[in-house]
Amino acid sequence: MKIPMSSPNLSDADRQAVLDVVSTPNLSMGPKIDAFERAFCDLTGARHAIGVSSGTAGLHLCVRAGEIGMGDLVITTPFSFVASTNVILFEKAIPVFVDVDPLTGNMEVEQLRHAVEDLCLGGEAARAWLPHRLPEEHRGRLGAVKAILPVDVFGQPADYDAINAVARQYNLTVIEDSCEALGGTYKGRPAGTLGDYGVFAFYPNKQITTGEGGLIITDDPAAADFMRALRNQGRAPGDTWLQHTYLGYNYRMDEMSAALGLSQLDRLEALLVKRARVADWYGHYLAKIEQVTPPHIVESTTRVSWFVYVIRLASAINRDRLAKILAERGVPVRPYFSPIHLQPYMGAMFGFRKGDYPVTEDLGERSLALPFSGEMSEEMVVRVCQSLADALVAAER
Repeated sequence: MKIPMSSPNLSDADRQAVLDVVSTPNLSMGPKIDAFERAFCDLTGARHAIGVSSGTAGLHLCVRAGEIGMGDLVITTPFSFVASTNVILFEKAIPVFVDVDPLTGNMEVEQLRHAVEDLCLGGEAARAWLPHRLPEEHRGRLGAVKAILPVDVFGQPADYDAINAVARQYNLTVIEDSCEALGGTYKGRPAGTLGDYGVFAFYPNKQITTGEGGLIITDDPAAADFMRALRNQGRAPGDTWLQHTYLGYNYRMDEMSAALGLSQLDRLEALLVKRARVADWYGHYLAKIEQVTPPHIVESTTRVSWFVYVIRLASAINRDRLAKILAERGVPVRPYFSPIHLQPYMGAMFGFRKGDYPVTEDLGERSLALPFSGEMSEEMVVRVCQSLADALVAAER
């Protein structure tokens, strides 16, 4: 039995949707992207949707729309994929990390509150939250706190009531990285709608896929127009093909990707149910393995959108040795996540070091993503769990 790490769910209708586009001359900026965006507005209740080439592109456009630039401070978390921090760096702003909740891996809201208070006070209180050192270009050019960028880790939304309360008090923009949480809900409200801007991503291992691609939702019409212009080389409404009001990018989503996404979106509920069923199987069989902690779902999460299935190992377990044993037995697994502040380029730029964010580092050392997709059978899940139990015994020897 071959067990893939992940697998997209592609139907004959999905394939036909792409073929139908290829049979037309409209391969970019055509009716499919318009329909895909309208479908997302209908799904989420957002007023505006902007399809883009990736989740990273979407987050970057949100940073631009938030008028975040040189030396400005953006509070985010180091327990994420690197893109959520990279988009801050693209605009030469400074990421200010707060550690995460040990149960969910999401932004720890009390630390967020203290960080914003101290950064606004300035002086020694502010320096305690800043990176150990700043690149030369930032010295003497430190700006104000401009935004909060929470991440909905593994498909579970962060605590947005608390986050938005801080944001309102200090007039901060909230950019919701919901790239892993399409279909999830927080207190009954859809993920992606919980900040000023929300971003989804559609890589092949996501809840729906466009191959590559992403999408922004917002209720702000001016921001939506600006981001639409930026994704299309900076062409504002009224510009001709060779006129460019803004410095922009080629962040467009093509028609084939949009057609695939639109077809997949028609089946979103069924796809989410299949993924939830696999997660339930994992929860049942993993309950028998003492050295493993399944994902923790908090009360405010009224629906998890299962993106990956990440367990936590007992601290005595050598995760890398365990992963090697599992790979030798045909069960692929992955560490998830590697802390952003310990990435080599982050250390070189800002002087981050081990010990700076202990909860993130602990989760980074003990978390392990198991094979996961809606295509898995119960037999596959049983085999993964049995292999894991056996490998834990072997790893202890």
